[in-house]
Amino acid sequence: MASIIESGWLYLITHFNDFQLACLGSFFLHESVFFLSGLPFIYLERAGWLSKYKIQTKNNSPEAQEKCITRLVLYHLCVNLPVMIASYPVFRFMGMRSSLPLPSWKVISTQILFYFILEDFVFYWGHRVLHTKWLYKHVHSIHHEYATPFGLTSEYAHPAEILFLGFATIVGPAITGPHLITLWLWMVVRVLETVEAHCGYHFPWSLSNFLPLYGGADFHDYHHRLLYTKSGNYSSTFVYMDWLFGTDKGYRKLKALKGSENEAEGKQI
Repeated sequence: MASIIESGWLYLITHFNDFQLACLGSFFLHESVFFLSGLPFIYLERAGWLSKYKIQTKNNSPEAQEKCITRLVLYHLCVNLPVMIASYPVFRFMGMRSSLPLPSWKVISTQILFYFILEDFVFYWGHRVLHTKWLYKHVHSIHHEYATPFGLTSEYAHPAEILFLGFATIVGPAITGPHLITLWLWMVVRVLETVEAHCGYHFPWSLSNFLPLYGGADFHDYHHRLLYTKSGNYSSTFVYMDWLFGTDKGYRKLKALKGSENEAEGKQI
């Protein structure tokens, strides 16, 4: 398996230079993973498939979904791509490389774990700041236009927010200067996580059912349903920051209440 990956990587670095891989390659990978993982949830909602796993009964109109896609394409081309190009010198300066040999899985997993921890911390505080009155009204309210989120709404936001919270995602790699394959794997995992958190469905196979402290769709969907001053659940991937600072109390009370109701119904049956 390792030899196959190395052979594929050798082909890439032989046919493309570092700038092309780090900027255009990263952009293409991001767009592919984002839209291929996010679009199916639009079709699930329109077709009404797996509706018993849908967290909210309300559906978004086709017009609202199309508006989201159109804006996303514009934001990605006009914000994400220029940021990738502009940040390339910083990553190179910090030691990012694309050459062989590839880093070991131990190095890759350690760095990605560090990125998750740092991203959770930075995102949590940045997200709480965005829920202050002025910033919510002028910036973050755009992301909350969709009270019933679907996968692609994960990156639907004001350009300023894209830059503000996007910093949380890239600060870890910027500090460590990883191999490009580590950066790509981090980007893929992060995109899949945020799409899942906004998908609007809680399946029996959802990761939050098996991985402690992982938020997932049920946790983040609660954040979108409530008023900005009372929402809580500000965390990104893992929920320990909300637990530490008590900003998930409303969500926990609701879960406990539903658990009690389900238990009572079970006894009646």
